[in-house]
Amino acid sequence: MLDDLGETIDCPNCGRPNPGWAQVCRTCGFSLSRKVARSVGRPQRPFPTDQASLLSIGAAVGSIVLAIVLGMIFSAMNPTQPTVGVSVSPSPSPSPTAAPTLPPEPSPSIVAEETPSPTPELPDTITFGTGLTASKTISGKTDTFGPGSTFAHSVSAKEPFGVSTLYETVVRVADDGTESPMQTRYPVPVTKTAKVFGFVVSTNSLLRDWAGGGNFIMRIYDGQTLIAQGSFTLTAG
Repeated sequence: MLDDLGETIDCPNCGRPNPGWAQVCRTCGFSLSRKVARSVGRPQRPFPTDQASLLSIGAAVGSIVLAIVLGMIFSAMNPTQPTVGVSVSPSPSPSPTAAPTLPPEPSPSIVAEETPSPTPELPDTITFGTGLTASKTISGKTDTFGPGSTFAHSVSAKEPFGVSTLYETVVRVADDGTESPMQTRYPVPVTKTAKVFGFVVSTNSLLRDWAGGGNFIMRIYDGQTLIAQGSFTLTAG
């Protein structure tokens, strides 16, 4: 609308209408220049309707919508685990210190008891007692003798002696096993075809000749070969 077509301008100060060509308000004298009157009198539209503004606004809105859609697509393609709290790396636990390895103690060696070698079996046998029979075998068999008694010994062979003389040796045996000779290779006459011989003596004579009692071993030899052996005890009281 043009000012020369009868347009009126309301005074922005008092609100009175004035002709469009008026420079000041005819009521209050407020300046009514065209520049001020147009900017004050004509209310601005709340939303632009020109084509350029609409295109700009549409492009901006489209960019925002496109960004939102693309963001949703990328979020679906790369889901991320929600972060809960603060991730704290656990402190490494100290590894236990290995105890020093000690060398194994040597096991005590077990010394096997030495098994004494068995005495070789001799071909003939000695038997002790207090008397002899007519066949020269022992009566009153024993291996312990005291004073005022008799000491008898008998030797029995599996085969005839085959010699006319055998030899007797008697030793006293101490507690530590030491042997002391009492009678050394005493000659005993025998019959070659005989298998048994024996003798009887007084225990008092033995105590005198052997200077007391003790533990004794009698050995019988055929020449240098040991053929019989036996042990006995003679007590002094």
